[in-house]
Amino acid sequence: MSSAEAPAPSRARDLAAARHVLVHLLTPMLMCVGMGLAYLGAFVNPSPHHMPVAVVGAGPSTAALAQTIHDKAAAAGESLDVRTVPDRDAAHHLLMERQLSGAFVPSGTAPELLVASTNADTSATVAQKVFTPLATAQGKPLKVTDLAPPAHGDPTGQGVFFFLVAVSIGSYASVAVLGGAGAVLRMRTRAAFVVVTSFVVSLIGAALAGPVFHVVSHGLWGVWAMAWLYSAGILFLGVGLHTFLKRWTTLTMMVLFVMLNFTTSGGLYRPELLNGFFGALHSFWNGAGLVEGLRSLVYFDHVGLGRHVLTLVAWLVVGLLATTAAGLYERRRRTAPAAPAPAPEPPHHHAAPSGRDETPEEHEEREEEMDESVGV
Repeated sequence: MSSAEAPAPSRARDLAAARHVLVHLLTPMLMCVGMGLAYLGAFVNPSPHHMPVAVVGAGPSTAALAQTIHDKAAAAGESLDVRTVPDRDAAHHLLMERQLSGAFVPSGTAPELLVASTNADTSATVAQKVFTPLATAQGKPLKVTDLAPPAHGDPTGQGVFFFLVAVSIGSYASVAVLGGAGAVLRMRTRAAFVVVTSFVVSLIGAALAGPVFHVVSHGLWGVWAMAWLYSAGILFLGVGLHTFLKRWTTLTMMVLFVMLNFTTSGGLYRPELLNGFFGALHSFWNGAGLVEGLRSLVYFDHVGLGRHVLTLVAWLVVGLLATTAAGLYERRRRTAPAAPAPAPEPPHHHAAPSGRDETPEEHEEREEEMDESVGV
């Protein structure tokens, strides 16, 4: 071989390596675009969208005040659903039933705003901004009464959101391990790992929320049980999808359980402060089921708890169906007629330590996915 011909294989290897890097850079670039679209699209301009508030009192003057509040909000480009309630007890009941974001009690001497901040601190803040000008116009300070204050260890009431973040990351990051390193195992074995892993993730989350940081003051066993449902749903769905999506599973899990999940959970902004798309997802997404279920359990005497638990169960069922479908698909592949045996591999190719055969390409793809998951 002449010296002029020698660099050619090296250039070919360099080009192949560059193409390989560019292909794998596609995933983080898509993550960047997705995170920007999700978080900026959901949070950059929160404003009331049919936010439910009330004016306490009866008679034409109360109805006129409610209509005035509604019209002023509409003129400002905001949407308030303003109603009247007969007395303070009725307003108290609706707030604790999580049907109102705030209730204004007019008074010539001491106007008062009733809120339940643990339903969403941001919604209570917006309600305060809506009604403060009414008291200011009377030259009186607005008294704000919080009917459901957060636990001592969670002064903003947003601890449940950060609990969601911790459990979510522990769950979807484990999918990369069970789908990548665990891909050589039978599906029933991976399913057993899912049960154990989700148990451990939920136990860690409950320990952090309870005895470590005191985000929740009671109902810790219920917190743990909902976290286990939530984590198992993510893990079963992710392990099932991995059979079909392979290295794109990580990106898919990020879309489902970070980009769309955190933004629609209600942990920072409830649906009445989100646009229509993200507000609609809140009604059935699993993160919202966990956050709202925890709030119902810890702060609102189990109001609506059954519906939120049902949401978590529904996602778990979807995950079980995905895992079952993946298991059947893999079984059919194993029992399909064998292709002609390939030429013997060089000695440096080792058989996969598993219950099924793994091609060198599958092994390389699995290792790459494991590497990509480290930064997630």
